[in-house]
Amino acid sequence: MPKRITPLSEIKVRTAKPKEAEYKIFDGGGLFILVTPSGGKLWYFKYRYDKTEKKIAFGPYPEISLADARQRRDEARKQVANGIDPGAVRKAMKQAETEETETFEVIAREWHMKFATTWTSGHAATIMGRLERDLFPWIGKRPIATIKAPELLAVLRRVESRGALESAHRIRTIAGQVFRYAVATGRAERDPAADLRGALPQPGEKHHAAITDPKEVATLLRAIDGYQGHFVVKCALRLAPMFFVRPGELRNAEWREIDLDEAVWSIPKHKMKMKQDHIVPLSNQAIEILTELKELTGASIYVFPSGRSFARPMSNNAILAALRRMGYDKDTMTGHGFRAMARTILDEVLQVRPDFIEHQLAHAVRDPNGRAYNRTAHLNERKKMMQKWADYLDGLKAGAKVIQLHERMS
Repeated sequence: MPKRITPLSEIKVRTAKPKEAEYKIFDGGGLFILVTPSGGKLWYFKYRYDKTEKKIAFGPYPEISLADARQRRDEARKQVANGIDPGAVRKAMKQAETEETETFEVIAREWHMKFATTWTSGHAATIMGRLERDLFPWIGKRPIATIKAPELLAVLRRVESRGALESAHRIRTIAGQVFRYAVATGRAERDPAADLRGALPQPGEKHHAAITDPKEVATLLRAIDGYQGHFVVKCALRLAPMFFVRPGELRNAEWREIDLDEAVWSIPKHKMKMKQDHIVPLSNQAIEILTELKELTGASIYVFPSGRSFARPMSNNAILAALRRMGYDKDTMTGHGFRAMARTILDEVLQVRPDFIEHQLAHAVRDPNGRAYNRTAHLNERKKMMQKWADYLDGLKAGAKVIQLHERMS
């Protein structure tokens, strides 16, 4: 177990005496004060970002009090949680203060910090990674108002030359968001990324490998039942075809979101791709699996915790690795493929109304007036659909002949 750190008090900080060598007194959460041989006391925050240990200085005591240092630590920890490097933000802000014009990197980090709280931490980290790897080295130091379309296109061509055409398109989108933010805040006149529409070839449509033939689905379900790996991963595998949510939504499921009595899993909008709350009705089969799993992982926040720590969800590669162990390569089946499996069979075999399926897939479905439906739309029908789907999967697995329905659910 990690050593428990006793939080500092103002008296302990004030009365800390210098020694022959400098030493640290920790407050917890990465915050510590460095006492120097000359009697100086400096606040520091230690953190990990991109698998590297870093630290930033908050300033001297008593100019920065214990309460002030803790507030700065908490703000920095929030940045780290949202995929932001607080040291890089500090550096960019200092750069902005000393330069006459504001650079692309300064504006990009400001934009990222402002909007990262509305994204998942993984998405925020991905965005920052693309900025730091593919944009900052080439145009980061350039005054944002002076960057023209040909210069940005040259940056995107470098990405394309790596064989990453899809990434080049995504980076153009990110750059465009930064430029539009600069325009909105009065630091640029226009968005040069908009002039590059059509300048890059369109990537081929990417499909997630999926099994959609009922006979092959039956074989997969039997393989899952025979899986010899970790019990938590096996439960996730058994539930994945029943829920057909996105892999990240499944692995990050929390017990507080699941109501076994009401038979619903309520996913908050900050975890959803479309940023809308979502409800997954629980079939009788799903409740049975979750009830058994709760006896093992109920002490964790997560329904599917990591095998190494109950404080973290299972790895985003856990389902994929399990499928590989079962003999399904990346061109045959993926974690995301359970969605295509459900969508195809519910429509073509069980003949469920397409709008019910789309709602349950958490796709953007709009009413005749163009308004987005709320999360409870067609909930009773979706509950029936999810139970029918779980029963159908059981029938496939048992080898029963599942009769194709001729009437859509109404």
